[in-house]
Amino acid sequence: MATKRDYVVGSGNVFADLGYARPEEAAAKAELAHKIAKIIERRKLTQAEAARVLEVDQPKVSALKRGKLSGFSLDRLVRFLVLLGSDVEIVVKDQPRGRRRAKLLVA
Repeated sequence: MATKRDYVVGSGNVFADLGYARPEEAAAKAELAHKIAKIIERRKLTQAEAARVLEVDQPKVSALKRGKLSGFSLDRLVRFLVLLGSDVEIVVKDQPRGRRRAKLLVA
């Protein structure tokens, strides 16, 4: 007897599941923003202090911490991590033969 599921199994990328145009980029931006927010929290910086370190105004820090990332490029988020004292390493690899699309991964 078949049973109907009350849920949908996701793809592993919520942005793809929600139909974002560039889901890999959206996921990478979200991961970088999360890392930035954790560093700000760990260093116990206020939003005003974080804004000074990141060379932006306080509302930009607020938007970043709330996940409002449309105004932030991947490049800008990487620069924020560097300004916060993190090393950032970018690794480029050949795509495996069996996979149809390249992926963008932030670890």
